[in-house]
Amino acid sequence: MVANIRYEDIVKVPKALLHDHLDGGLRPATIVELAAEVGHQLPTTDPEELGRWFVAAADSGSLERYLETFAHTVAVMQTAPALRRVARECALDLAADGVVYAEVRFAPEQHLERDLTLDEVVEAVLVGFAEGSAEAAAAGRPIRVGTLLTAMRHAARSQEIAELAVRHRDAGVVGFDIAGAEAGFPPTRHLDAFEYLQRENFHFTIHAGEAFGLPSIWQAIQWCGADRLGHGVRIVDDISTEGPDPVLGRLAAYVRDKRIPLELCPSSNVQTGAAASIIEHPIGLLRDLRFRVTVNTDNRLMSGTSMSREMALLVDAFDYGWAELRWFTINAMKSAFIPFDERLKIIDEVIKPAYEPLLRD
Repeated sequence: MVANIRYEDIVKVPKALLHDHLDGGLRPATIVELAAEVGHQLPTTDPEELGRWFVAAADSGSLERYLETFAHTVAVMQTAPALRRVARECALDLAADGVVYAEVRFAPEQHLERDLTLDEVVEAVLVGFAEGSAEAAAAGRPIRVGTLLTAMRHAARSQEIAELAVRHRDAGVVGFDIAGAEAGFPPTRHLDAFEYLQRENFHFTIHAGEAFGLPSIWQAIQWCGADRLGHGVRIVDDISTEGPDPVLGRLAAYVRDKRIPLELCPSSNVQTGAAASIIEHPIGLLRDLRFRVTVNTDNRLMSGTSMSREMALLVDAFDYGWAELRWFTINAMKSAFIPFDERLKIIDEVIKPAYEPLLRD
């Protein structure tokens, strides 16, 4: 890390997070306790060992193998008290890492094994986020948490989940998403849901361009109308770097021209094979070309990471300074799914004042 940027200072500065999965960020000790309550068998009941197991299991280089680790986290998130606890701890953990705004997503349809309704699942999570945010604020670490509801792209409940999201839009749900393995499950399978969301003036992002590539990105934007791209890292496949200057293809140029935000997740992308290493991650090129790049955690448990760690890795790999970290943070706030005046208030009253003295040093 460059000499004038210490990890503990990165933790202190305000950060904004757009792509974080609730079921990918549990505390290992919480998983152990909740698993004991419901009789779910884990690879180990030692919290430290379990944390290491999740990271190792996710380090396969395969998105499909990476997704298998969620069987254990989802299994312990099947009751209202468990969902409430996990959401509360999520807000507290993010706030402790200096995150002032976060959009955390989860798939309600995956939490119905113990007879909760979809609405009850969402309500439990929203209560947990509210409790965690209140505790964080009382401790001097205010955080605003917005919730995204995710539909699984291999299932057939996207319309139902879209309606669920709109139903709870005034209670803390700020957007919609589809997730899961991309290959064989294009976003166009869920056109009805996306058209409904557009009619309702509701925001949505789509997991695209992580494992599959340009066709996934093209469909997400041009067929489905996504506001943001979940990952979108493979947009680099439409950029030629063979000559003296990078040349953008039509899709890459469109994404940049339209300022479509990319929810890049460096550590996760390396784990799933979307990038060979942090220093080889396309985020460096995309930042240089001034795409609307944001930095995200994806799954903090599986990647053994945090927002501060992701930023520290980029500082190490690309020699970034406070100006770049501020740029990533403001990009994320500009791209958030909350109203413009609320975004502007966080940028002007929280983010800029915190970075200003650091930029002068």
